[in-house]
Amino acid sequence: MKINKLPHLVVGYCLMALPVGCKTDEAGPAYDVSLQETSLGKVLTNDAGKTLYVFTKDVNGTSACTGGCKDTWPVFFKETLKLDPSLNAADFGTITRDDGAKQTTFQGWPLYAYKSDAAAGDVKGENVGGVWIAAKTAYTIMLANTQLKGHDGKLYTSEYKEGTADTQYFTDAQGRTLYGFINDKKGKNNFTKADFSNNAVWPIFEAEIKDLPSTLDKSLFTTIKVGDRTQLVYKGWPLYYFGQDGGVRGVTKGVSFPRPGVWPIVQKTTATAPD
Repeated sequence: MKINKLPHLVVGYCLMALPVGCKTDEAGPAYDVSLQETSLGKVLTNDAGKTLYVFTKDVNGTSACTGGCKDTWPVFFKETLKLDPSLNAADFGTITRDDGAKQTTFQGWPLYAYKSDAAAGDVKGENVGGVWIAAKTAYTIMLANTQLKGHDGKLYTSEYKEGTADTQYFTDAQGRTLYGFINDKKGKNNFTKADFSNNAVWPIFEAEIKDLPSTLDKSLFTTIKVGDRTQLVYKGWPLYYFGQDGGVRGVTKGVSFPRPGVWPIVQKTTATAPD
């Protein structure tokens, strides 16, 4: 019987010639969201390698980017996300925008691309207008731009006078407002009792500094020990949550409790705490 050896020869040739002569699909899995190294460090990117951003005006978890804003900042959405294995699926969600379209969120922040990012890894959208931030996985501090509304239901400006104006202030990574206390001193918490019995009223912000928006100076952040806990400090001011904010993102009830200005929001321009 005559055996045709040609198929075996072809297979053998391909094995010897790889990867030049007989190509196989060696490309890694395509992810809808990945982590990519950039000049800002590792940021979230879409399936084209383009940087994803968050908008500080979206702190309450809904999108404030409407109309022409969407042309410059295209909404990012995938019905079923295929994620880089280093990412946590629990950090991602979906919202329905006011225009009826869906949008993917990360840690509660709606995600966008930036039209002027021409190449994969570009981060040209960072700090555009002072309100756009490249999305990262490990922000300790985030920025919000919203109208301040106190526990009394009144609207306040950054001077703690009644009025309407957006104010930029610090939040944690999930958009929960952070405050200082006017009776604290530089690096000294004068509110929290030794037994933490009042901690539920103004919980200390327990954190170590990791990533920050590029406009913030890491050297201005430190930590102090409060009992056996670590509290984050900015310009000497220990940072707190307000219990009545209920852990809800974008809520600023503390600005008027017990009266306006006693527990101010914290900003980049906040003055250094007194000694």
